[in-house]
Amino acid sequence: MPELPEVERAARRLRRAIVGRSIVAARALHPALKRGLGTRALASLRGHRIVAIDQRAKHQLLVLDDGRAIHAHFRMAGDWAFDRAGDDLPRSARAAFDLDDGSRLLLLDPRALSTLKVLPRGATPFGSLGPDPFSPEFDAAFAASLARRRGAIKPALLDQSVAAGVGNIYAAEALWEARMDPRRSAATLSADEVLRLADAIREVLRRGRASRGRYRDGQSRFRVYGREGEPCARCDTPIERVVQGGRSTSFCPVCQVPDARRRPRAGRGGSALSRSPRAARP
Repeated sequence: MPELPEVERAARRLRRAIVGRSIVAARALHPALKRGLGTRALASLRGHRIVAIDQRAKHQLLVLDDGRAIHAHFRMAGDWAFDRAGDDLPRSARAAFDLDDGSRLLLLDPRALSTLKVLPRGATPFGSLGPDPFSPEFDAAFAASLARRRGAIKPALLDQSVAAGVGNIYAAEALWEARMDPRRSAATLSADEVLRLADAIREVLRRGRASRGRYRDGQSRFRVYGREGEPCARCDTPIERVVQGGRSTSFCPVCQVPDARRRPRAGRGGSALSRSPRAARP
């Protein structure tokens, strides 16, 4: 489930591997991508050089020498892979780009949800995105967005106009760090709570970056995500799971619920932010 740290890592790999290379052939290997791209658009990529890789939040742009761009979005399970033109294709390959040095760029996606589009010169998918969590304007924009939302905090965090790059994993992790109930109405957060949640978002994204942005299901670096029934790293209470807006949410029913019958106690595994209400700003 690629989110900001994972997509950042993918973009870095692309920059190292394909910037300066020209496209010899481009193929869509899955019916959904064939319908979305079209034979004519794919053919128009031949002979064009990749001059830059732009990335923001979960979006990547492979910028071409004529000003157009290939827009890639991994959705739930996409990733890039590199091999040699003519090698056997992996089962999960959804698109292939043969390059002028004999290498091949593959879009892999076992769930076939990733998207590719060829954008005209000057077009960008970034306009609907909110500010990056590490940008100077994030805290004010984040507070204004949450104040307008009567629904639960967790689904609000998944809206890319609220917190660009934050998805299901890091939203759950940030709410655990901030000791907030994911079912609480976003509009009820005080100014201090909004700032604490903003800091928590930055904390979990830093953690993702420090692990080189490589997500593996069940990996121990996650405090709550994918750990239903396991003990909370702060208070040993079993982690619970609910479904919000069709997405799974894991949380601690004691640490994150103010009216829980027993108070949370500091325990193993909590970060510095987890143990104090306010952490140093980046």
